[in-house]
Amino acid sequence: MSAGRVGGPLLLAVDQGTSATKALLVDARDGADARSAVIVARASVPLGCDHPRPGWVEQSADAIWDSVRDAVRRVLDGHDPAHVAGLALSTQRESCLLWERSSGRPLGPVIGWQDRRTTPLLDRVAAEPGAGRVREVTGLPLDPMFSALKARWLLDTHDPDRVRARRGELCLGTVDSWLLWRLGGVHVTEAGNAARTQLCDIRTRQWDAELLALFGVPREVLPRVLSSVGPFPAVRDLPPLREGTPVAAVLGDSHAALLGHGVTAPGSVKVTYGTGSSVMGLVPGPVPLGDSPLCLTPAWDDGSQAAYALEGNIRSSGATVRWLAGLLGTGEGELSSLAAADSDGVHIVPAFGGLAAPWWDPGATGVVSGLTLGSGVAQLARAALESVAFQVEDVVAGIDRAAGTVTTLLADGGPSGDDLLMRIQADVSGRLVRRPQVRDASALGAARLAGRALGLYTARSLPLPPAYDDFRPDPACPAAERARRVDDWHGAVARALSGRHLGARPAPGTRPGQ
Repeated sequence: MSAGRVGGPLLLAVDQGTSATKALLVDARDGADARSAVIVARASVPLGCDHPRPGWVEQSADAIWDSVRDAVRRVLDGHDPAHVAGLALSTQRESCLLWERSSGRPLGPVIGWQDRRTTPLLDRVAAEPGAGRVREVTGLPLDPMFSALKARWLLDTHDPDRVRARRGELCLGTVDSWLLWRLGGVHVTEAGNAARTQLCDIRTRQWDAELLALFGVPREVLPRVLSSVGPFPAVRDLPPLREGTPVAAVLGDSHAALLGHGVTAPGSVKVTYGTGSSVMGLVPGPVPLGDSPLCLTPAWDDGSQAAYALEGNIRSSGATVRWLAGLLGTGEGELSSLAAADSDGVHIVPAFGGLAAPWWDPGATGVVSGLTLGSGVAQLARAALESVAFQVEDVVAGIDRAAGTVTTLLADGGPSGDDLLMRIQADVSGRLVRRPQVRDASALGAARLAGRALGLYTARSLPLPPAYDDFRPDPACPAAERARRVDDWHGAVARALSGRHLGARPAPGTRPGQ
């Protein structure tokens, strides 16, 4: 989609996600409605995942790169590439791949962040000396979602003696690192993405020698860690973008979405609804986690200081809707129209690959509970949407306890476009849900940081979403009824848990971690 020809400067933001690669052109001219994000053009290229075995999730590294090139070509159609002042990247996190340094040839597919093939490695690593440092140093629980176990699996498969890795013949990295390699031929990664590997000390934002030894990853195979504003290699081989266009900013997609909402200080929480979901809010610094089931992560590093955030990751939200729609032979967008006003006690706990925050149970199994002879498609459709909202609220309740009361949720991502899901979220949470009418939060966040790095924006002129749609809790639903519904949900979760989870087993009247 294009809004017509616009002179420079423009910012080109590419958001490389699990199911699509999106590109956005943002008008960064001085005085061009400085407090609103003026989107000149947007493009989207779909991506698929392969599931060669149960629990395995793979993508083609070359297809990811091709989708970036295609999205850039589409979004610049009708616009002069000479007006693009810089490129910003927002990327999926935790997904991991291995490639040859000399040829750039991937040694197999990208192992996706949802992939569970490394679950058998989990217990082996957890029993090794030093495993107790993982959460302390990285802010993350030991779990197959993060990149370290994937890295070990890749090296065990393709370089079991680590000879090629130690010689520097191989490159291991997350998706941001792969794209930067294709753009500039330099093996580097951004600090926020590096922090999601479980190989990085989140306070120094550099690789930790003891964790590298624990997971069997030689330092020589890893990229150099840079701040979120680089310096990154300049653009090459991304037509019609000019050779040498600066890559001004790189962020993990969830981190970029937080910045896209204009969150630059503690106090607001955003929820990115996608294949999975990320619930994130800034905190004053690398705060102690104690027994909290949340993650602590660097959100971004602007070159002078790092911003830190608490986060809870949900493995299946949009994926749940997609699964049920496929099962019912209908479209994802039609599921809301099928949903009943009440699930009548039916719950879907979408532990297709275990449960992440706040339970962190890799052995959890998917459960559909509460079925009666009166249950039908309408109740299942409602339960699928409610499963998204209940999971989000479980994480937000944890942020409540760790960082103070959350009154407002800032929503973004594809599934947030479903008004019924947003109303359910407001009712389940008892909180205001605000959805920007411009929904490209991750791309906009990357553009914000890039524009700041290039001197196009000041702290006062950073673009913000121009307007929001607000969804308020149903005033007819009292707090006691809301609590009862959460308790019923926790009863369903208890049936799904394997007994290996990090958090406490849910009981009536409790919230996760209590």
